[in-house]
Amino acid sequence: MNPAPPKFVHPLPASLLQVSGRDPVRPAWRMLMFAFTMAGIGFAVAARAADDVLLPRDTRVPGGIAILDLGVGTESPGAVFYGKYRAPIVRTTGGWKAIVGIPLATEPGRQVVTLVTPSASDRDREITFNVGPKAYATQNLTVESRKADPLPEDLKRIDAESERTERALATYTEGRSPTWRWTVPVPGERSDSYGKRRVFNGLPRKPHSGMDIAAPTGTPVRSPAAGRVVETGDFFFNGNTVFVDYGQGVLTMYCHLSRIDVASGDEVQAGDVLGLVGATGRVTGPHLHWGVSVNRAMVDPALLLGN
Repeated sequence: MNPAPPKFVHPLPASLLQVSGRDPVRPAWRMLMFAFTMAGIGFAVAARAADDVLLPRDTRVPGGIAILDLGVGTESPGAVFYGKYRAPIVRTTGGWKAIVGIPLATEPGRQVVTLVTPSASDRDREITFNVGPKAYATQNLTVESRKADPLPEDLKRIDAESERTERALATYTEGRSPTWRWTVPVPGERSDSYGKRRVFNGLPRKPHSGMDIAAPTGTPVRSPAAGRVVETGDFFFNGNTVFVDYGQGVLTMYCHLSRIDVASGDEVQAGDVLGLVGATGRVTGPHLHWGVSVNRAMVDPALLLGN
């Protein structure tokens, strides 16, 4: 009999957050943590306790990842929040670490995460780190006019799809521990376009928040790790897209597919085919757009590649 899949939950509701003071989380959250621990679930279930954990590259720039020390011990130190989103933690031979995704829009300077302890007798503590500057180039592209400057009737669809994307990427799964070194989901030429400020048909748009991999239409796109499909669909900009949850707020999106081979709720293993490379959505040719989200920050996928 196959074990039941781990429970997935969305991030902490805003009603449980306190926006002022040194203790940013209400007692209700600590009570939830205590209940999980007493039930034997705790926060240790969300962390890998292995000697050979390969971590992503610690690169503290906008769009990068910060690996922060949380101390040693057999029990999980608690939950780490960067803003309102919970970050993954992992146990290594050197102690517990937080893997914190840094949003592309982050200004260089001092950043603060909060470690929320499971015990009411222990004070929560702030952990600081510095984000350095990084200059991203500008990229000019020519696409179908409507994809650069949507018509009024397109905007309602785009808004609805943005909400679906936010819900998918905000998923947080207890009990599933992500792996931290992956292979690319499709063979092909990788671009260095992550972070580039894009101009479509002369119109400035949002920076590019993923890796583009050029490959012929129909090339299989494979999951780099075990996970759970949380959303699929045809999106105005991203075309046919699959979202996969790998645990602890680590998710990926696979865009511009010519065909989707999975459905929401499917469990996938490393190497399973998610779909086929295509040229749907806002594109200049067939390729895979691969986006990686860590605590709801779209980070550079190259930081997780082991090759």
